[in-house]
Amino acid sequence: MRVFLAGASGAIGNYLVRQLVERGHRVTATTHTAAKVERLRAAGADPVVVDGLDAAGIREAVARAEPEAILHEMTALAGPPNMRRFDEWAAVTSELRTRGTDHLLAAARAAGIRRVVAQSYAGTNQRQGSALKTEDEPVDPNPPRAQRRSTAAIRYLEQAVRGMPEGIVLRYGNLYGPGASEPLVEMVRARKMPIIGDGAGVWSWIHLQDVAVATVAALERGAPGVYNIVDDEPARVRDWLPYLAEVVGARPPLHVPVWLGYLAAGQVGVRLMTQSRGASNEKARRELGWAPVWRSWRDGFRAALTAPAPAPAARRAEAPTHGIHG
Repeated sequence: MRVFLAGASGAIGNYLVRQLVERGHRVTATTHTAAKVERLRAAGADPVVVDGLDAAGIREAVARAEPEAILHEMTALAGPPNMRRFDEWAAVTSELRTRGTDHLLAAARAAGIRRVVAQSYAGTNQRQGSALKTEDEPVDPNPPRAQRRSTAAIRYLEQAVRGMPEGIVLRYGNLYGPGASEPLVEMVRARKMPIIGDGAGVWSWIHLQDVAVATVAALERGAPGVYNIVDDEPARVRDWLPYLAEVVGARPPLHVPVWLGYLAAGQVGVRLMTQSRGASNEKARRELGWAPVWRSWRDGFRAALTAPAPAPAARRAEAPTHGIHG
């Protein structure tokens, strides 16, 4: 089908454009950086330079492309997250998830497009109750003060997209793979990511390649609704973080008490380390006919994080992303 991919030159787009083209779809791929045009064209897409916050530009680009579906992958997360000022760090991404979403959906309605698939984040599940959350769980109604605006933006995106006739929301797990892992790995190597308290927070991970395959599966055959796109093994911080350090040849992470964690990483960092909840991929497996190639972060980390990074000319990242979506 004809697909309009908004946010095509980010870390996910590196894999998603390739997967869409391999599946025979015609892809109109947006970037806000003219320097990325040739890379997108070389990957088999029809590139368009447009800012996701430019309503007129988005509407014109969608109208010209005449797509049958829209994929919303627009983010602007770069470098290690600032846990103490999380909303400031994620401010542009929050704008893309609110105003940017509005622009895409308005363009879709004007062009008679029913099918919209959008990126969300599994890590904003509420932190009470079971350690493994399904798609029925709401976005955290009580996030830390420093994360309220970014959490509200995720909630807004999900509600808006689900209001479309064929709206699909994909809650991605914490991302890893070339283009996604570098800031996290740098922090681990510098021992700037300690285990806070008991490290009992549960994270769900997913490799970028598995994200791309799942996203195309949702585009092609997903019923409207929400899907968790995560691997099969949610893990406590105290389990995955030392393992990651070992894989990348770093010294073991430090352990710090909760009170010191609050001073260093604020409430956002402490909650991520001690109270996060994982996500179940059962629905995506059942309804999309999808399963991750990297079923566990244990194998995925060793395969993706010990291999050399791709040459700069092969990268198509607008800005590097990382495990935490905002």
